[in-house]
Amino acid sequence: MKEGRSGMARRASEQAEAAKAPPRFFQLIPPTVNINFIRIRLRMLIISWILILIGLASIWMKGGLNYGIDFSGGTLVHLRFAQAAPVSGVRDAVESKGLEGVVVQAVGPEEREYQIRATTGGEGESDQTAALIQAGVREKFAENTFEILRIEAVGPKVGRDLWRSAALAVLAATVMMGIYIAIRFDFRFGVGAAVAVLHDVLITLGAISITNLEFDLTTVAALLTVVGYSVNDTVVISDRIRENLRKMRRESLATVMNLSINETLSRTVITGGTAIIATAVLFWLGGPVIHSFAFTMMFGFIVGTYSSIFIASPIVLYLERDTRRKT
Repeated sequence: MKEGRSGMARRASEQAEAAKAPPRFFQLIPPTVNINFIRIRLRMLIISWILILIGLASIWMKGGLNYGIDFSGGTLVHLRFAQAAPVSGVRDAVESKGLEGVVVQAVGPEEREYQIRATTGGEGESDQTAALIQAGVREKFAENTFEILRIEAVGPKVGRDLWRSAALAVLAATVMMGIYIAIRFDFRFGVGAAVAVLHDVLITLGAISITNLEFDLTTVAALLTVVGYSVNDTVVISDRIRENLRKMRRESLATVMNLSINETLSRTVITGGTAIIATAVLFWLGGPVIHSFAFTMMFGFIVGTYSSIFIASPIVLYLERDTRRKT
């Protein structure tokens, strides 16, 4: 009886100790990792400058980005066939009329409903472009009737206005994110976050130019998403830096930064990795219509993860040193 009671007491003691022990979770990066990110910050900044210059040179040599209809102006014809029609046949029918910038998007089931976009040469040519699209489809599918659901036109002037608004939207988002970080943490952190976001936008635009992908309003939406993601990642690292500064008052800012980046590295890699994988699948399997959107998201997430570690924090460190020199 005594042995039974002692055995029960022993099991109860073991269960209590097991309850006190912290749960074990899978960690992609061990907490003991200690990579000296601060030491290689200069060469990373040089690499970033090189990538930005290459992208800007590509944009300059090509005379700008490959603007879509939203910015360059064009005509959209939305039609529905009575019977199924292959997308390749619809594209060939439109291109046979010598139209440029043709984009054919299936928007309905069973290959019956399509949106056809084509670049418009100048003001007042949208009606002619729409007529050519209808003529090409009618000649190609003589035995398959279709109906026009809608016709929309975007003139070059409207395209320029949209481009101006899109640029102001990205710039305003960058400035507001920097102000938010400056208010929540410190002015230096706000400057670092703003520089990191500007860095992400410039490198992503350069990648879009080099790959010659179309730049339209969906791409602008992807850029704004990248801005938000980059700032979110920077906030996590900045918050850990602020916590460690309170605990390690005798340590230098560089030491605290390096420790904070290593402590949040697992979270940064897992969060960035899952987002990149999801957008990569969207890019490869989503079809050509959303290639620009998916590529911008995928590449922007990669650059945003990189800038949170190698751009935002080093900028704060450089500003700290400049402040000490002045005082």
